[in-house]
Amino acid sequence: MKAKEIRSLTAEELQNKLADLKKDLFNLRLQHATNQLDNVNKITEVKRDIARVNTVLRELQLAAK
Repeated sequence: MKAKEIRSLTAEELQNKLADLKKDLFNLRLQHATNQLDNVNKITEVKRDIARVNTVLRELQLAAK
């Protein structure tokens, strides 16, 4: 996801997206451990998406103060 797409979401949608991304990361790590994952770069992409979502959530928290 692009940062612009993430910024257009509401705080509740961001929380849901974060939960989905964490589940995806868990599943990707499981597939990698069992040698079923073809594209290992997908793990890095999901981790970066998680970081982007966390950053935007933090910005929203600071803006609310």
